[in-house]
Amino acid sequence: MMAASGKLASFRLPPLPTVGELIKLYNLRAEKQLSQNFLLDLRLTDKIVRQAGSLRDAHVCEVGPGPGGLTRSILNSGVSDVLVVEKDTRFIPGLKLLSEAAPGRLRIVHGDILTYRMDRGFPENVSKPWEEDPPNLHIIGNLPFSVATALIIKWLENMADRTGPFVYGRTRLTLTFQKEVAERLTASTGSKQRSRLSIMAQNLCTVRNCFTIPGRAFVPKPEVDVGVVHFTPLVQAQIQQPFKLVEKVVRNVFQFRRKHCHKGVEKLFPEACRVELTQEMMRKADVDPVLRPTELTIPQFRALADAYAHLCTQEASLLSYEFREELRVKNLARKIKKIADTSPDKPTGVPRQPC
Repeated sequence: MMAASGKLASFRLPPLPTVGELIKLYNLRAEKQLSQNFLLDLRLTDKIVRQAGSLRDAHVCEVGPGPGGLTRSILNSGVSDVLVVEKDTRFIPGLKLLSEAAPGRLRIVHGDILTYRMDRGFPENVSKPWEEDPPNLHIIGNLPFSVATALIIKWLENMADRTGPFVYGRTRLTLTFQKEVAERLTASTGSKQRSRLSIMAQNLCTVRNCFTIPGRAFVPKPEVDVGVVHFTPLVQAQIQQPFKLVEKVVRNVFQFRRKHCHKGVEKLFPEACRVELTQEMMRKADVDPVLRPTELTIPQFRALADAYAHLCTQEASLLSYEFREELRVKNLARKIKKIADTSPDKPTGVPRQPC
């Protein structure tokens, strides 16, 4: 026990300026347009890190470390290696100071997490077969609100394809979101927060809403509270269809979240065959067409996705059809017609040529 305690103590960082002192030292300010909010309370950053589970000898990728408060808690947890990906140049000097205090354990990438190739960030021996326990690799981050939703959707697609950070196996994630987004990610069937995010995340992961951080804990104080969410990828997705097909079905169903679910299903099909194919899809899926989207279970979404996939095998063009694109073209045509009809240069009695 004493040896284990001594080993953990060897991971502790030496005395350093506080995060608040670093912010003053480097004259750092949170950029509102980047939705940056600093978390300075190390008790809270420690609590976030604990949600990831044991990090002893783990490899960690931290997203958007900023001034490095969460980074300190990760380094103090006994990790073997931390890779931080930071887009904002202003934070790099403070992170380099942390790197010097933790020799060989902190690597800094100055780049955008949305484009960074995380599949190249860690050694191959970290990997574990997908069917086995998750690898000792974690993604942790206090995400800027502006990128949080786009980032989790990107990672869910990577998860489905076993690309990006999931080439190493079922990599776990511990991330912060606006409280409302955290509630959507974990919302159960029938709840008001049930959404596209609920289905897409729970189809691929066990999702746990860990705890809520009050907005007053951040600098500057955001208008909303923040939720910490933990994701563990499932060995097998609940819906066995390609990610983009599942996302398309779920997105269309939820675009009319207060109406009966068949209203959203209709928009999967061109107008000429809309009624017929909607009825066929609902019948094949055996889903009650007057259920609200929030009332549908994941098995019912699975049945809808399977039915849609079957129809797409019969008519391949259905998969590329997008109702909103059709609507955009129609609106553009109306505008062109309106301009043509009111143009003073329009020759009287002579029909205009079509565009």
